Amino acid sequence: MLIVLLFFSAFSVLAAIKSPDGRLCVNMLQQDDKMFLAISDMGEQELMRVQLGFNTKEDDFSKGLKLVSVPKLQSMSEQYTNIHGKQRKVKAKYRQSVLSFANAKGILMNVEIRLFNDGLAFRYLLPNEAKKMLEFTDEQTTYFVPVENHRWIQRFVTSYEGDFPYQERGEATGTWNYPALFEYNGTFFLLTEANATRQYCATHLDNSANANQYKVSFPFAYEGNGQGTVNPIWNDTWASPWRVVIVGELKDVVQSTLVENVSDATAMTDLSWIKPGRAAWVYWAYNYGTKDYKVCCQYVDLAAEMGWEYVLFDWEWDQMTNGGKLEDAVAYALSKGIKPWMWYNSGGTHTGVRSTPLDRMLTHENRIKEFTWLKSLGVVGVKVDFFESDKQQMIAYYLDILEDAAKFQMMVNFHGCTLPRGWSRTYPHLMSQEAVYGAEQYNNVPYMTDNGARINCLLPYTRNVVGPMDYTPVAFTHSQHPHKTSYAHELALSVAFESGVQHWADRLDGFLQLPEDAKHHMQMVPVVWDETRFLSGYPGESFVVARRSGSTWYVAGLNGLDKRQDFLFHPDFLSNGSHQMTIYGDGADETKFAISRRKVRAAEQFSFSCLPQGGFLLVIE
Repeated sequence: MLIVLLFFSAFSVLAAIKSPDGRLCVNMLQQDDKMFLAISDMGEQELMRVQLGFNTKEDDFSKGLKLVSVPKLQSMSEQYTNIHGKQRKVKAKYRQSVLSFANAKGILMNVEIRLFNDGLAFRYLLPNEAKKMLEFTDEQTTYFVPVENHRWIQRFVTSYEGDFPYQERGEATGTWNYPALFEYNGTFFLLTEANATRQYCATHLDNSANANQYKVSFPFAYEGNGQGTVNPIWNDTWASPWRVVIVGELKDVVQSTLVENVSDATAMTDLSWIKPGRAAWVYWAYNYGTKDYKVCCQYVDLAAEMGWEYVLFDWEWDQMTNGGKLEDAVAYALSKGIKPWMWYNSGGTHTGVRSTPLDRMLTHENRIKEFTWLKSLGVVGVKVDFFESDKQQMIAYYLDILEDAAKFQMMVNFHGCTLPRGWSRTYPHLMSQEAVYGAEQYNNVPYMTDNGARINCLLPYTRNVVGPMDYTPVAFTHSQHPHKTSYAHELALSVAFESGVQHWADRLDGFLQLPEDAKHHMQMVPVVWDETRFLSGYPGESFVVARRSGSTWYVAGLNGLDKRQDFLFHPDFLSNGSHQMTIYGDGADETKFAISRRKVRAAEQFSFSCLPQGGFLLVIE
């Protein structure tokens, strides 16, 4: 029996759950009048402890709780298919229990626990049968981590656009964004949340009180220009977002689909119109390029020559001149077989950015009018920018956009936005989200010049684990601030980063002057992956991943260090027999490729030497 009642030391062990493969164990503990979850490995070493609870305006569900019932443990399995993501077909196995507690007033609160082979998810449930108005004033969920933990965490910023600097010990305090990556004795943890709904706000982490205790915290009052309330309210049956702890080796973190596993399955029935793809993108090279009709047409021509499906007309397209207006640009794109996406400011008083078009997404009436017009033009997607808040009202705004867009079969990309929280499973037309310190930053400040390669070797272990990432990769020319990453490193980003729509960053000549083999790769590289396998690496130092599309494997290798690195490659994931492999490696300097072909078998091993901040890309057919 996997759920047991025991008493141990100063703690009462109220329940225990083992993962399907037996590698992880979670104990529900009670110490004094507080509840905890303790995560242990199969060697029974405790890895992390989590304090439970929350407060409403009228009730305390953080202490004085009494266990009412422990239902029978359920072994569950689920299969689903993604339109885009790191894995096309997902099989999720987990063990689940819902523990019922009563607070000091006798009011029931449930904790639903799901333990997967790669981590833990739990959430709070309130039956609220009387449907009284609930105002949540605080959450007590706190992650206790050993002092010795290595940490890669991002300082809090509403856009989630920041670095994940390494911390050897928990000496830095303050407020932090999800996801937060920790390492303890060779085991890695990634903390995040999933399935945010209208019932609650999105949250962040705060270790101001104790460097080794990360408390789940509500948005700040200043978010969204001070608009909206901090405390979530709800007047019906209530469920919190899932609190997610991905646990294991680095491969378990990188390959995890746990965020999507616990998010609501889509209720949409017709998904045939949702088409992942590649897009030409004017902004990186021309900050205000969409104002210029002729420049927009050049990027349409680039998409047509490269075989990409889409073009994005970015901000201020409503001010287009120099030979045509927006409708003319859309018509030109469609005449070339290229489908347009359109940029919008999320508008409203919650953002200080007044770039146009403004407010057209702000209300249901505005959206219906705009989507009707876009549909008549032949536009297939919208990019909505500058949200700047995680308050409950803003979470509802994101979902309003997604739900209205679906009625018009319009795909969506969020920028200046919150972190992915599993919405791409519930709303599979959500193709990507920014929430990343991406290539756009080369336009803003010089920080990426010296730190870009290291950051590129952090994002696959952190930000891109939890959902599609619109980093806008691949640039061979320089923006306002140069990059030091090699051409092979940049080409490898087309595979290293996952997104349902990939906006390629470079200017025209950056792509058109590529060697024919490299140009051919950019014409053919997919964005939908049947399978993803982490091969090797370490956060901030290196990353090697293999992704399969159909029968073709793509292997991306990134060097995050400012010195040469050698990478040992063993393609044991290949089927038997001989395979044709094209190698895009570093050449004599960072602006040169070394391109070759050879036969390869699964039993072989060979190495690649990468330049400082270099990389390699393999295509194995």
